[in-house]
Amino acid sequence: MPKRGTKCAANAFYLARMAAAKYNDRLASREGAAEVTGLERNRIAYTELGTICPYPEEVLVYADAYNAPELINHFCAHLCPIGRETVDAVSTGSLEAASLKLLASTKCITSIREELVDIAEDGVIDDSEKDKMTEILERLRQASNDIKALEIVYQKLMKEGGR
Repeated sequence: MPKRGTKCAANAFYLARMAAAKYNDRLASREGAAEVTGLERNRIAYTELGTICPYPEEVLVYADAYNAPELINHFCAHLCPIGRETVDAVSTGSLEAASLKLLASTKCITSIREELVDIAEDGVIDDSEKDKMTEILERLRQASNDIKALEIVYQKLMKEGGR
């Protein structure tokens, strides 16, 4: 059994590989991960050490091989220059937690709809409506993140056979 890495202990790609190694022994080493993913061992090492930024295509391979769809969000939110400007990092957990968080963030959707209609009915956002519109957009952004978190949890569970 390989030693646990210290230089890459907080790296999302390393952590995802180690979590996947609990179910697939071949992923416990970079050599085994190279066989599973088809990526070069050195490329995996440099990605886990943070020396290089993986290509988007590689992130898709990691996400699939490790059953870690959260790696795609991590890449977009933290490593991609465009994504850092447009994608929020999503934190996932259990199906129950993700579901409850989504339900909590969407329970006020009726009031958001009414407030949005009031603001948009004249086609102009005046100075008195700007703060309210910012608040609405923030609540919708949070609901969007909660939807994405639930989607990631679902993808992970379906690949595991629903467990």
